[in-house]
Amino acid sequence: MLKTVKGQAAGLTKDQRNAFLAAYLGWAMDAFDYFLVVLVYSEIADEFHVSLTDMAFLTTATLVMRPVGALLFGMWADRRGRRIPLMVDVVFYSIVGFACAFAPNYTVLLVLRLLYGIGMGGEWGLGAALAMEKIPASRRGFWSGLLQSGYSLGYLLAAVAFFVIEPVFGWRGLFAFSLLPALVALWVRSRVKESEVWEKSVRLNRTPAHQVFKDPAVLRRFVYLVALMTAFNWMSHGTQDIYPTFVKKGLDLSANTSIAIAVVYNIGAMIGGVLLGAYSERLGRRRTIMIAAAAGLVVVPFFVLSTTVGWLMLSSFLMQVCVQGAWGVIPAHLTEMSPDAVRGFYPGVTYQLGNLIAALNLPIQEALAERHGYPSAMAWTIVPTLAVVILLSAIGKEAKGVNFGTSGPQAPSAAATGTAQP
Repeated sequence: MLKTVKGQAAGLTKDQRNAFLAAYLGWAMDAFDYFLVVLVYSEIADEFHVSLTDMAFLTTATLVMRPVGALLFGMWADRRGRRIPLMVDVVFYSIVGFACAFAPNYTVLLVLRLLYGIGMGGEWGLGAALAMEKIPASRRGFWSGLLQSGYSLGYLLAAVAFFVIEPVFGWRGLFAFSLLPALVALWVRSRVKESEVWEKSVRLNRTPAHQVFKDPAVLRRFVYLVALMTAFNWMSHGTQDIYPTFVKKGLDLSANTSIAIAVVYNIGAMIGGVLLGAYSERLGRRRTIMIAAAAGLVVVPFFVLSTTVGWLMLSSFLMQVCVQGAWGVIPAHLTEMSPDAVRGFYPGVTYQLGNLIAALNLPIQEALAERHGYPSAMAWTIVPTLAVVILLSAIGKEAKGVNFGTSGPQAPSAAATGTAQP
């Protein structure tokens, strides 16, 4: 197992490492700011005198606007390159996240989270495209998993910041602090060169996006990937967003205990993403996803019914190994399934449209929890979602190892990968 990981991890050039680090830090800082709301939304609800169900719409607002950011920044990146749009994006979401610290009421905070969603939506697709276009094809699995684990690192950093900053400066201090790590990401990003794959694609092909989508194969794949990302986002948010509140409100454990559990399960998420991402080079993208989701189904009873701290830590750790292990495949999978001409747009928009459809997950879980309790609310949403992830992965196809910059305006060639395409 470690030999597989080490073999894929070694041998990158300085430019490849910088590109990956820029994408990784940007995604981590995005997740950091997003999960600040998840960790403190009960505290914000108390200050603004709103219900937890209403507060849950703060995360919904962010998710709803992410497709807008993916669309705007993705189209810009396909026309002008990856580097400048990524730098503008990190400045934008850093300023908006910082402004959340000064929101005078719920309405203003809701508007700021809507704006933040635009920045968050632009980050992932562009970062994934830049990183995966620079990483050698045979090593994409490991680096895909490591890139996606930036999401879990952001959550972990948010949890640590909660321990250190919130007791002294409150929830507003957490948002004010979020400006600093984002500036670090911007500094790293300024040192990255433009994607050679994008430059080559521009020279060889200037087909506009609307022409690319006239290809039925491209359009069918787009619809399929939106469905897959809907299930994936429901799986991720369904196992993470409500969990701190379940521990605090449902089990009446302390906020510090909730955050300690979050630290543990995010370590599991990072381990799962890297290991299963690397193994997807041997097992294939779809098979790896199905194995991870099936293992998640086995963990569900322990995940939703545990009541002691030890079992909560173990079951949530294992659940996130599975969930984020499946997610570790996604940066490589979506970029490999994207036509060269729209790779800045295609992965991010399919991902974020899936987020949009899954945006009501937390309010639905909170509403179910009010009536039936947190264990039932989580089980009734998580089990069907894992089953759908398995089903959609089983009926789909993949383009593992496709050579970027060779497919022109069309979808990745089946002949180039040895796999049929949907």
